Amino acid sequence: MLSYKNILDKQAKIKSNELSLTENVQYFLSRINDQKDINAFNFIFEDVLDDAKVVEEKIHDGTAGKLAGMVIAVKDVLSIKDRPLACSSNILKGFKSIYSATSVQKLIDEDALIIGKTNCDEFAMGSSNENSAFGNVLNPVDKTRVPGGSSGGSAAAVAAGFCDVALGTDTGGSIRQPASFCGVFGLKPTYGRVSRYGLTAFASSFDSIGAFANNVEDIAAVMNVMSGKDDLDSTSINEPTPEFNIESNISRKIKVGIPQEYFSEGLNDEVKKSIEDYISDISSDKVEFIDIHLKHNDYAIATYYILTTAEASANLSRYDGVRFGYRHENPEDLNEMYTLTRSEGFGDEVKRRIMLGTYVLSSGYYDAYYRKAQKVRRLIKEDFTNAFEQVDIILTPTSPFTAFKIGEKSSDPMQMYLSDIYTTSINLAGIPAINIPIGFDSNDLPIGVQLIANQFEENLLLQTVKFFNKS
Repeated sequence: MLSYKNILDKQAKIKSNELSLTENVQYFLSRINDQKDINAFNFIFEDVLDDAKVVEEKIHDGTAGKLAGMVIAVKDVLSIKDRPLACSSNILKGFKSIYSATSVQKLIDEDALIIGKTNCDEFAMGSSNENSAFGNVLNPVDKTRVPGGSSGGSAAAVAAGFCDVALGTDTGGSIRQPASFCGVFGLKPTYGRVSRYGLTAFASSFDSIGAFANNVEDIAAVMNVMSGKDDLDSTSINEPTPEFNIESNISRKIKVGIPQEYFSEGLNDEVKKSIEDYISDISSDKVEFIDIHLKHNDYAIATYYILTTAEASANLSRYDGVRFGYRHENPEDLNEMYTLTRSEGFGDEVKRRIMLGTYVLSSGYYDAYYRKAQKVRRLIKEDFTNAFEQVDIILTPTSPFTAFKIGEKSSDPMQMYLSDIYTTSINLAGIPAINIPIGFDSNDLPIGVQLIANQFEENLLLQTVKFFNKS
């Protein structure tokens, strides 16, 4: 059992000798080893103990960084120099990165300790973490259930107590949905808030790097370090980064939008009831609930899968067996090498999305699908822009249901894709959102609620979570 509440409390206890950082790291390593069946990690870095000794000394002599002692797991789509980078795919088997992702390097520079690389859906494509060459991740709450995806390993690692914080990526809900399924907090920041340099791209105009934790204080601490303009990433935003301070008092009335489209057919009755109870619990004279409409939400899933698969088709063309990763042995010619390398190296879901993306970009179909989807994306973005003229925060379910059984939706891609029906529109709009664990269903499975804010309003999100949790 951990004796500290968050990173500041942890650092104070290390400083006063109430807590040994090396023993703390060993505790995490032992838990990971004792619960290998959860399969949360693709790679574990045992030498983190050596780093812990150095950081512990720095804490005692007052030279430590902002995140000193925070034990972090990193999703296996983010590069760390000289460490394996597999993206949970056979096509990158044996590959080691030659540089570190900006987001990860910033954490290391502030004395965070990286304990390993977490399992995920292959190339971050999936909603259940069943599409990994390293095998399924199990949900620590109920090991017969999926942890959600694609950042299922990261969510499971936090929920199972394998680390303090885990990094994930969110292209259409891949942080928020597994956070909901595993009962932890998970933040997807504004697109461009955190540099994507060193992130293996799935869909470049959607991907965002965020964090999982058991408290919002640690998420705020990580965001303070990771955020900011990066000259190595042309899509990172040159926007002043605020000091994320969740203790700021919210003195004015918060206007919370409730989109009617998110509470209609398809939402599980227990999830709906739990969210209604949560709304009742947080009601006060400082909160005003306003019914709003996001009228293009019905088109979000179709728009998302047209655009993201198109981008994936382009991004994954670099995996051809020529320069790095897996290569089919003894092909008859170059074309056969390409074909067999990709056929053998990629899993079924990745191949499905590459084919769909290539189709919507092909001659004769580009205007009918890709161009039209880009126009709808703009309309979805405008829905949110208009909504935030009326409200400060939007509250929705994170997922239409709780964690489903392993294998339950594997044979039906459409049912799997609908897992993200409440999350994809946020990525289409490029705005921030967070999952908050709010309770359990009758099977003791976690239920999450999603809070959404306007661009660059992560601070408001975190402060609102803290405010609601005090209500």
